[in-house]
Amino acid sequence: MTVRPHRIAVLALDQVVGLDLGTPSQVFTTARATDGTPFYDVRVCTPGGRPVRSTAGFQVLPDHGLELLDTADTVIVPGIHDGGALTLGTVAPEVAEALRAAYERGARIMSICTGAFVLAAAGLLDGRRATTHWAYAEQFRRLYGRVDLDPGVLFIADDRVLTSAGVAAGIDLCLHVIRLDHGSEVANRAARRCVMPPWRDGGQAQYIERPVPKATDTSTAGAREWARQRLHEPIALRDLAAQARMSVRTFTRRFRSETGLSPAQWLLQQRTDHARLLLETTDLTVDQIAHRTGFGTTAALRQQLHQRIGVAPSAYRRTFHPRPELIDT
Repeated sequence: MTVRPHRIAVLALDQVVGLDLGTPSQVFTTARATDGTPFYDVRVCTPGGRPVRSTAGFQVLPDHGLELLDTADTVIVPGIHDGGALTLGTVAPEVAEALRAAYERGARIMSICTGAFVLAAAGLLDGRRATTHWAYAEQFRRLYGRVDLDPGVLFIADDRVLTSAGVAAGIDLCLHVIRLDHGSEVANRAARRCVMPPWRDGGQAQYIERPVPKATDTSTAGAREWARQRLHEPIALRDLAAQARMSVRTFTRRFRSETGLSPAQWLLQQRTDHARLLLETTDLTVDQIAHRTGFGTTAALRQQLHQRIGVAPSAYRRTFHPRPELIDT
């Protein structure tokens, strides 16, 4: 039985950010089955199918108009650098209507960078958590006070509405969606094709402009790599600080500056991601995976997995392991 690819409509508006526009096509088309079958069909549209100007100095000549949103499984709005959504809190009525109609019939809606302004202007972010490029956070808050904005993360998924931070964070969001749809193994292959890490540590807080740290501060990267090799072991904050040759206080401050997360949050993220990969690619029992990833007990792994992605380990394995029926979970 042949399964049709998931249909993605990329909605380009005038002054669309060039990199944002190309990101969905580049990332999603690298997600394929082992036999080369594509999982996604990505197409670009504009209002009325008319050309729009990009911020990169070229025009976009689309093959589709807003009718593409009528049949799309996912709609993505790239960032923009001008227009009513950015300056007045408004968007063309036909665009708002098309976006709302797509959401109401069950489509997943995504934005990259300042594309969140368009979703907010269409009313799709009211009462939701969302993010956008950190440099536009105050402008966003002034225009869209009903949105719970968090400018410190790379992306946010609130039900079927997903928003990402600036530029490269759009790649992080697309890889996250591939991971949700097809598992870590497919997402990791797509990331390798894009020459990207499958998951970046922390959030965009690490990129916000701040005073240059003192020269005596050193990186925590070595300590993070040390921890990744020992996820099965108990790892205390003082152990991480010792690896970086810092005091606990200095290490904690520097770690958050570099990753946007506390050491404890980062460690939970690493352990959960490793557990997901083992659930997908090994025949280990859930109890064995809990021990190998440092959770210690099945109950602790179940709690973290449910908190982060909303499913139990056994349910996750049934979805993403190639032959879950052969595994005693």
